[in-house]
Amino acid sequence: MEDSTLWWLAAGAAVIVELLTGTFYLLMLTLGLAAGALAAHAGLGLPAQLLVGAAVGASTITAAYLYRRSRPGDPPARADRSVNLDVGETVHIEAWQSDGTASVKYRGAQWTAIHRPGATPVPGAHRVAELVGNRLLVDRI
Repeated sequence: MEDSTLWWLAAGAAVIVELLTGTFYLLMLTLGLAAGALAAHAGLGLPAQLLVGAAVGASTITAAYLYRRSRPGDPPARADRSVNLDVGETVHIEAWQSDGTASVKYRGAQWTAIHRPGATPVPGAHRVAELVGNRLLVDRI
């Protein structure tokens, strides 16, 4: 059996495993296996095929990892508007207490509001940024 056939069979097996598991990195590894097959078609020896396959596979996996890491992550569920309908709503804070909390009337009930660490509490209109337990974390508008 030709070396290129073995490379293509390994690439096909990797694609099948990727379809069953949903691991994107296996697709990048498959590109390395395909590069090894192309190196075999070019008539390179087995050590060169292994080197080409490993280099292409490792570089595509590294590139995919760095790209994924550079993208901002999803917001936590407590700050996601599609999960928590309170996020983005406006509340009016009359006065802040000395402990950094405020009592606000929101949705017909009394809530405790807190501000972000490092922010200066100022009375007025605020937007709900997220829910922290049963407290509203608010940002000044």
